[in-house]
Amino acid sequence: MPPPPLLAQVAYLFALATSLGAASGCGGSHGSERGFNAPGNPQIEAASNDYSFIDRSRGQPGKPDEVGIASWYGKKFQGKKTASGERYDARAMTAAHRKLPFGTWVEVRRVDTGSTVRVRITDRGPFDDAHKIIDLSRAAAEKIGLVQIGASRVELRVVRGPE
Repeated sequence: MPPPPLLAQVAYLFALATSLGAASGCGGSHGSERGFNAPGNPQIEAASNDYSFIDRSRGQPGKPDEVGIASWYGKKFQGKKTASGERYDARAMTAAHRKLPFGTWVEVRRVDTGSTVRVRITDRGPFDDAHKIIDLSRAAAEKIGLVQIGASRVELRVVRGPE
């Protein structure tokens, strides 16, 4: 099946961004801080080490720490230094986030498919769009099927480690 035309993709992303903007206004938070729980929060300290967003104490879906759009970055950054001082490797499970401390592990769940990946924060960004909350390495984006579509709505949860 051929990829959808660029105009259709742009219209979809605009509609998605508009709905996210309306939803973020309801909580009284601003910008990329929508629902974000800073490290040191007991809720994060007690995060489980599995790939599930299920709150095991209640058997219900747990609340994500942040919701927004994920995109990915690749070839032109390969081998260049990230904000943490590490060299970017498109094959590593890493990501860029505006505020999370370097070395923080985050589980990224694609809302439309439920697929997840865990990444370590090594860089700052994304800065090109206020609705984007995370830029994934190419390998991480491939794992959740993001490379072909470019961007998708995701939920983030801070976790203890890679698994």
